[in-house]
Parts: sequence; C-alpha cells; structure tokens
Amino acid sequence: MVSAVGPEGLLGQSVLFDAAVAAGVKRFLPSEFGSNLSNPNAAKLPVFGYKIATRKHIEEKVKAGADITYTYVVNAPFLDWGIEVGFLLDYKEGKPRIFDGGDVPFSATSLPSVGLATVGVLTHYEETKNRQVTVNDIVVTQNQLLEIAKKAAPEKKWSPIPTKSSDALDAANASLSKGDHSTMVQYIFVAMFAEGYGGKLENVENELLGVPGKTEADLEAIYKRILN
Repeated sequence: MVSAVGPEGLLGQSVLFDAAVAAGVKRFLPSEFGSNLSNPNAAKLPVFGYKIATRKHIEEKVKAGADITYTYVVNAPFLDWGIEVGFLLDYKEGKPRIFDGGDVPFSATSLPSVGLATVGVLTHYEETKNRQVTVNDIVVTQNQLLEIAKKAAPEKKWSPIPTKSSDALDAANASLSKGDHSTMVQYIFVAMFAEGYGGKLENVENELLGVPGKTEADLEAIYKRILN
C-alpha cells in the first residue's frame, strides 16, 4: 500500500497504517517522498513532526510483531514541479532567494522518477524491507539553476536576493512560537540548503530502484518551456 496523502493527511497516517495491518496488507509506504528524515537535524524540524510520528508508530508496531513491512522513499524536493512553480528558484519576478551563497549542492528528483522508485521498491521486496531508500535525479545548486535559466531565456532580467538559511530558520521559529504556521515552508528550505541537514542525499539507490537520473540539458528544457 502506497500512501500519497498531502500535508492535510499526514496526521492520519498512523490510523491508515493500522487499517492496512488489519486488512492484511504486507508492505506499507507512508507519504515520505521528501527530505531525509534519518538526518537528526532534519528530523527535529517542526514541519516534519507528523512524518516522524508516523515513522515511530510504524516501527513500534512492526517491532511488536505486526504482520507487515514498510519502506520509506526519500527523494528530496521534487525536481520538475520545484522548477515549474518556482520553489527551487523563484523565476516569476526574477528575484529568487539564493540561500547561503547559492553553491550548496542539493538533491532533487522528478515526479516520474519518484514513481519509478516506488515501483522499484515493490519489485525489490526483500532488498527494501523495513528501511529507508534514497534516490535522486540530480545533485545541483541554486547558482547552477540560475545559470541554466539564464541560458534558456537570455533576455530575462534577474535580481537574486541573498538569503541565509539560519534567518529562514529563525523566522519560522518566531512565527511558530506565536501560533502562526504560515511560514512552516521555511523549514523545508532549511532542510534543503542548511549545512548538516542532509539536503544532498548520500548512498542513493538509483540503480536498484530503476531511476535513470537527469542532466542539465533536461533542466534547460524545462526552463525553456516555462520562460519562453
């Protein structure tokens, strides 16, 4: 069973898992599909609280003898979606926030490749049992993305905004302390770009899971489509 619930459904995944156990499901993939929550710094970020709670619930149940297995698919941010909506590099007004100098390498994976990885888990049942698997299409930096975007649309004007991931973290913490959850997304940028949060995935298992990867030419093609 593959859970693909969004933020609004993350709180209920423990109930979903218990229902899967009761129904006799043999493999459960919770809605991970993002940052590396095996990294202790990332795991502490409030935006991932429900995912961490789900992991804990699953692992406790399995340890106690529940007749089910699990796999966590970790793919870092979505590559194609992240480019198209300006999440990885805000291109719409040409004023992207560039975190920590822009040369921080981070992993990203396209939605089709996430699908391939999910199929790969289910077709490599024993190799992926009761653990986290990691995949990525590419390791890139924001500065590389900016150069690719400039190449794709030479006439576009850019005015990057230097930003510190530590400032994003402080702003998110300050808002959360006042009960304002509107800046929770800033924690995701911290997980992507801040040193020590595992934004660049290690020990990726592309070959096992059938993920071919992407090139800078693939990224340029996306930018040509959205900028022209």
